Amino acid sequence: MGQIVQDGEAVLRPVEKLNLTRLIRTFTLRTSEGFLENFGPQLIACVGAEAPGVRLRFLPKPMQDNAPLRDGTVDLETGVVVSTTGPELRAQALFRDRFVGVVRADHPLSRAKMTSARYAGARHVLVSRHNRDTGLIDPLLEKLNLDRTIATIVTGFSSALFLARNSDLVATVPERHTGVLRVGMHTFPLPFAVPEITVSLLWHPRMEADPAHRWLRGLVLEICSVQSADSIKRGGGSLT
Repeated sequence: MGQIVQDGEAVLRPVEKLNLTRLIRTFTLRTSEGFLENFGPQLIACVGAEAPGVRLRFLPKPMQDNAPLRDGTVDLETGVVVSTTGPELRAQALFRDRFVGVVRADHPLSRAKMTSARYAGARHVLVSRHNRDTGLIDPLLEKLNLDRTIATIVTGFSSALFLARNSDLVATVPERHTGVLRVGMHTFPLPFAVPEITVSLLWHPRMEADPAHRWLRGLVLEICSVQSADSIKRGGGSLT
């Protein structure tokens, strides 16, 4: 019961006045692959400008397991809220993302109109963190009486895009999470309907009223919102 009491006291504790210039603290963030590459540099720069004594530690997120938030080893986490996400956790939507196809710049698929049949007829690299042989795309292709050849399986978007950049393989990845990683490659909208995903920021309720934690949550939300608006303004990666 001790931990429950501590968590309750933390939630009810009055908000303290925060002096960012004097704040000395390390925050641990567990993020999905691609988040660090796309949002990390600006987040680190903003933290350094506002609170030079704050250090950010980024950890990978190999599985959908919220235990690190519960035991306090992780302060914030980004990801998609799923059925296994702890119901007690707080969540704030950051942005929506859509899946796109990616090939090397001079790939044959980059030179003509994309169709479902052309997409399915190529060789693919599948991203799977759970050792599965198919992904969310495959049931959608089945409805169109199509299937694809999965030539190799990797555990992350960076690896998938590296292979696609240096071969004839097609990678299917979330657009906003991989913006930096896709530079110099040919990206195309998938020629069939694929559900969008909502990427959220998650934390444990005991940190709800912590002023420094609230400041960092607001900073992450602001950076993601600004980059989303810039993306739409440029006409590239519009989340429609």
